[in-house]
Amino acid sequence: MPKLTEPKVALVTGASAGIGKAIVRQLLKEGWRVYGAARRVENMVDLATEGANVLALDVTDEQGMQQAVQDLLAAEGKIDALVNNAGYGSYGAIEDVPMAEARRQFEVNVFGLVRLCQLVLPAMRGAGSGTIVNISSMGGRIWTPIGGWYHATKHAVEVLSDALRVETRPFGIRVVVVQPGIIASEWSGIAARPLEDASRESVYHFLTEPMARVLRDDSQAASPEVVAKAVSKAVNSRNPRRRYATPMDAKVLIFMHWLLPDWAWELLLARTLR
Repeated sequence: MPKLTEPKVALVTGASAGIGKAIVRQLLKEGWRVYGAARRVENMVDLATEGANVLALDVTDEQGMQQAVQDLLAAEGKIDALVNNAGYGSYGAIEDVPMAEARRQFEVNVFGLVRLCQLVLPAMRGAGSGTIVNISSMGGRIWTPIGGWYHATKHAVEVLSDALRVETRPFGIRVVVVQPGIIASEWSGIAARPLEDASRESVYHFLTEPMARVLRDDSQAASPEVVAKAVSKAVNSRNPRRRYATPMDAKVLIFMHWLLPDWAWELLLARTLR
């Protein structure tokens, strides 16, 4: 009797809302065994009822990350895909943002992401296969004022992913970056609230107030499912692309930033943030 193929196993961080939940659901539909991880376990009850395994995970907690990966490997014996989706945006003028908040943004968006890569790589290397998908942003290729710290974290994710891809390719491991554009989720509200609070006292209010309006405007936002489908392509392909920008606004803005000289990009931003 032919041996049944075992389901592939994925670990998805930031699974308590928005893009993370959509990724978990997409992979479940495709027959993956999915572990959804986030700090807010209570917000993943619906995923558990749909068949996902849920983990309490804070990507700034070293011991917690080690334990989560150990427990997953003890239960499954492998990790076929890691989707690093946990992250957040904290906006403000570079002068205004406290250094503690700047460091925290790097801890969550960069160092937590890289540490999880380090923790799963030995198992993937031993298996001779695996896919790491790092959720960056179109903000990893473009930049705006008032978002300098956030963009810095996403630029770092892009560069580290490129280096990691070359380092791990000889072991059969694929590293992919997904670059979401404007997506309907709680992300923009989380980014806008502290910016609105801080902008009242900031000398940069002429920029912070328009940026807060931009962040709040979700009239053009796409569904998180478009990102989940890009992740699906990455983890199910033998030869995934290095980058998946989605939806169209991400592709257009990344292209425009590549095409325009710096002065023209700055002029475009000035007209947008009036």
